[in-house]
Amino acid sequence: MRAVLTYHSLDDSGSPISMRPDAFARHVRWLVSGKVLVTTLADLATRPDDAEAVALTFDDGFENFATHAAPLLTVHGLPATVFVVTEHVGKTNAWYGRTAAGIPTLPLLEWAALERLVTAGITLGAHTRTHRPLTHLDAAAIEDEIAGSAECLRRRFGVAPQAFAYPYGAVTPAASDKVSETFSWGCTTDHRPLGVSEHPALIPRLDMYYYRAPGRLEAWQTPSFERHLRVTQQRRRLRSLVNLAWSGRT
Repeated sequence: MRAVLTYHSLDDSGSPISMRPDAFARHVRWLVSGKVLVTTLADLATRPDDAEAVALTFDDGFENFATHAAPLLTVHGLPATVFVVTEHVGKTNAWYGRTAAGIPTLPLLEWAALERLVTAGITLGAHTRTHRPLTHLDAAAIEDEIAGSAECLRRRFGVAPQAFAYPYGAVTPAASDKVSETFSWGCTTDHRPLGVSEHPALIPRLDMYYYRAPGRLEAWQTPSFERHLRVTQQRRRLRSLVNLAWSGRT
């Protein structure tokens, strides 16, 4: 099984975007056990369908990535991609000035810290300029959020980013087309492993929030893992339908 694993913040709040640092350390111990190959997004796509391989991604660029994740990843030589919201670098995840219920407001990495991570071997990807849902934007705004974030990272680091992550997993044909034009890979929040043939701009990922309990990730490729995956997919699908129904009332 091939899969892209997604993390956000490493903190003790217990929020839907959070994983405790000790739980992440437990994940790393399993990742370096030899049960799976930890590789890059680009290499993962070239692996055969029956390969046991994962790529690690971290959305938003939280400051706690540098304190809790980067030291473990670098000491073990594990590649990872951090998706950066370029207009919020050095600020917080209070996107467009608003906090979200149940989500902690936390500091994001500054440019100097991002430069140190790149020097240490961490790959940076783009996560738009301002973290707005792309489904709510017109063509000009989509261009600005996607291509604008790529250009900002290119100017800062001298190389164009190859990967993009859609905020909230919000994708439209116009957004995925622009991602295809600008990046090699576009990462969604479609909660599943990689299939036989994936569109490069619509790569699925497994959200590690659902694997924070001891033994969840470690059960990789067992019947227990498969059952947990199916239940999680069903719950996420139901929640999406409920949210869609409520949005239709407003």
